[in-house]
Parts: sequence; structure tokens; C-alpha cells
Amino acid sequence: MHYCIIAARELKVSLGEERGGRGGEMVEYRLGELRHMLMTVFLSGFAGYLVRPVMTDVTVAAVCSGINDSCSLAVYLTGVQQVTVGIGTVVMMPVIGNLSDRYGIKALLTLPMCLSILPPAILGYRRDINFFYAFYITKTLFDMVCRGTVDCLAQAYVAKNVHGKKRISMFGVFAGVKTISGVFATFSARFLPIASTFQVSAISLFVGLVYMRVFLTERLHDEDNDNSDDGGSNNQQKVHDDGDLRMLAEPILKDAPTKSHVFNAKYSSLKDMASFIKKSPILVQTLVVTFFATLSQSGMQSAFMYFMKARFGFNKNDFAELFLLDNIIGSTSQLFILPILVSAIGERWVLSTGLLMDFLNAAILSVAWSPWIPYATTLLVPGAMFVMPSVCGIASRQVGSGEQGKVQGCIAGVKSLAGVIAPCVFSPLTALFLSENAPFYFPGFSLLCIAFSLMIGFFQSLLLKDLPSPLVNKATSKVATH
Repeated sequence: MHYCIIAARELKVSLGEERGGRGGEMVEYRLGELRHMLMTVFLSGFAGYLVRPVMTDVTVAAVCSGINDSCSLAVYLTGVQQVTVGIGTVVMMPVIGNLSDRYGIKALLTLPMCLSILPPAILGYRRDINFFYAFYITKTLFDMVCRGTVDCLAQAYVAKNVHGKKRISMFGVFAGVKTISGVFATFSARFLPIASTFQVSAISLFVGLVYMRVFLTERLHDEDNDNSDDGGSNNQQKVHDDGDLRMLAEPILKDAPTKSHVFNAKYSSLKDMASFIKKSPILVQTLVVTFFATLSQSGMQSAFMYFMKARFGFNKNDFAELFLLDNIIGSTSQLFILPILVSAIGERWVLSTGLLMDFLNAAILSVAWSPWIPYATTLLVPGAMFVMPSVCGIASRQVGSGEQGKVQGCIAGVKSLAGVIAPCVFSPLTALFLSENAPFYFPGFSLLCIAFSLMIGFFQSLLLKDLPSPLVNKATSKVATH
């Protein structure tokens, strides 16, 4: 019985490898099958990007007295919200990723998407100070569970259903679709009244929830395992197949020898998740890069808009035009340029190039002397867009399909940790250097510090090696011996 099961599974793997060799047809086939998750990401991203250009104006109007574009209270409220949400998501993202491996991605998407609807609905109804604080509290509490969940689970969904070298291209496609949603959202925000902006955002989230529940399929091909075209992923396939076979065979053959499997443990606590991470040095290095890259991006989120508003008087329309240009360039680079670069120079060098471009972007913005500078630096936007797809692609290759939720949850947890630290550092720094009490005149000093953080991430990315996980290699050697 045991050997029959092994033979059947090996035949299935070989057929899967033949199907995976069709190249471009397979990519198109997978892309068509992923359309429902792509639509869910688009609707969720559209709702989030739609309110982004107006939040600075709404916050300043609600909490600042008179016309004061550099109101410190608005900066601190944004920072406190980021810290609070970050603390919650540091704990929740690894847990959600772990639960998605057990109970399914579709089930784990439902609650966060439900909770996300209420905050924009509040400001869609009214925006005086009382309703603003009601929005602020609910948004902070709900984002402790909701923020980043759709992205995290969408990446896990891609990693479970697309294998090998095609995976990073699909990560880029998903990132590109989200960026395209930003194009439509910022274009819409340019012309919509503020009240309608929040109403449309709530409607988009509701439609996304219904669409996901009706159309999304949990697993596209139950029989399609980690058949890939690179050695590391093939090793992972053999490891996981062998583990699955033991799970089937051991209850029948009670006297059969049993061996522990490196990926069979259930990771139910943060301590277990930390132990899981430490077993792969490449995964650890990838998470370090993720931390510094996200620290910089979160810091830019805390500082950039308030810096532009205080320095050059940017308003909702200016932000919408700038974000629209960013998203057009970013989506084009993710959908068309990223796959070409990955094939030409590899994931690691794409990651390093992206971090270097992002560093130059932040450094130039820190010394911006004219309102046209932010528009000119959009030429460097592709750098930021390359970072996370490359990180997810490198990290996902360290484990098999049964652990992808945990890996993406770990990445999201590290991003949340960086999101906690960034406002604590950059919000006070931004408020200080935009005020009259700055120790020296340098309004963009916080952006310069963000550039230094990106440089640390860049140097760390140079230490990454294009090698399969030593843990997977070790497990594979045990399977071969068995």
C-alpha cells in the first residue's frame, strides 16, 4: 500500500512537470485562473487609494484651528494611529497567515473585508470633529486586524497556486493590479467631492467582499503541487510529497519507521513562528531587508504629505495628480519591466536595484527646492515598486506550498513592526523640523533619514545569495536516504 501511494504521487508530479513546461501558455492560463483574486485586490486597493489624497485635508480641517498647514496635532494623530495599528498587526499578521494554511484563505479574508467598510462610511456621512474622532477610533481598531490582510493573503494565494520562476512574475502582476487600482482611485479622487470619495470607498469595499465570497476558489488545482522549473523548488516538492505520503501511510502501517518532517509542525505561537524563521538564513536576511524597506516606506507615509503641504502648500488636487503619476509609472514597471528584469538579472539584483532607486528618490525629495521636484522624482518610482515583489518571490522559494501562508504572514508581521517604529521616529522628527523650533533649518531632514534607512536595506540586500534554503536541502537528503 505504501509503495502504491508513492508510485501514484510520483506519476502525478511528473505529469505536473510536463504541464509546467509550456512556458508562456502556462503563465496566461494561471493569470486567467487568478482573475477573481485579482479583482478582489483591485477593489480593495481602489477603496484604500481613493481616500488617501483627501485624508490630510480632512484631518487638518477637523483638528487644527484656522488655516495652519503645519499643524503638529495632525502629524501626531497620524503617527499614533500608525503605531497602534502596527502593534496590532505585528501580532495578527503571522497568526492570520498561519490560520490561512489551516482554514483557507477565503475564510480568513471575510472578516477583515467586513470590518473595513465602516470607517469610510462614517466620514461619508459627516466630517465634523466628533465624526472624525469616531472614524479615527474605529479605523485604528479595525486596521489592527484589517490593514495588509488582503495583500498578505493574496500573496499567499499566488504562492500556493503558482510555482517556480513564474511566481515572482505573478507577484509583480498582483502588485501592478493594485497600483492600477491606485491610478483609477486617484483619478477619481481628483474630481469627486470629499463626501462622495468616502461613500464610493465604502461601496467598493462592500462589492469586493460580495465578489470574493461568490467567485473566489480556495485552491485552483488540488493535484497541482510545487512543480517548478528550478532546483530549489523541486527539492521542496519532494520534501512535501514525502511528508504527505507518510501522513497517509503511517495510520495503516503502524510498524513503519517514522521520521520527523521539518515542515510538519503546527506553528501556533509567536515563539514557534520565530523558530520557523530561524531555520532558513535566506529567509532571515529577506526579513531584515523587508524591515528597513518598510521602515522607510512607512516613514515616507508619515512625513511626505505633511512636508509637501507645509513646504509648497500642496492640497488634495496636487496630491491626487502626483499619486496618479506615481501609480501610472509604477503599474507599468510592475507589469512589463519587472518580469523582464527578473529574467535578465535575477530576483536579488532586482531587489538591490529597487532599493538603490528608492534611496535616490528620498534623498532628492529631502532637499526639494521647488514644487516640480516631486513630479520629476516619479522617474525613480519603479524602484519602490520592485522591492516587495522581489522580497516575496525570494522568501516564497524557501518553503513549499503548505507553508506559504506562514511565510507571507511573517513578512506582513515584519512590515507591521516597521510600521510601529517608523511613526515613533519620523512623525516627531517631521513635526520638529516643520515647526519654528527646529534646531536648524532643514524641513526635509526626516526624508534624509528615510534615505539612510533605505541605504541600510540596500547593503543588506547585497548579502543575499541565490541559493535554495539549506533547510530544504537537508530535508531532501533525508528523504533521499529514506
